[in-house]
Amino acid sequence: MKWVNIRDIHPDRWVLVEALAAHSNNHKRTIEEMSVISQYDNPKHAWASYKKLHLSEPTRELYVFYTGNEFIEVIEQPFTGIRGLQ
Repeated sequence: MKWVNIRDIHPDRWVLVEALAAHSNNHKRTIEEMSVISQYDNPKHAWASYKKLHLSEPTRELYVFYTGNEFIEVIEQPFTGIRGLQ
């Protein structure tokens, strides 16, 4: 589903989505197709669901967006945290 369609179906809501078709260019992620997993009134609930699902299935490309935004932008940032010693 395209972002414009998600906005029409879920106006002024927080949505947890999975990217189904996406690509990267110049550190920006363009999501062409996505699937809505859940919708929320409260962003805290959306992020709690994101964290739970991400922990159980870390390979899925998940995002939380607000449908009041006409456009979405995902900036890729390299991981700079501390990794465990091997």
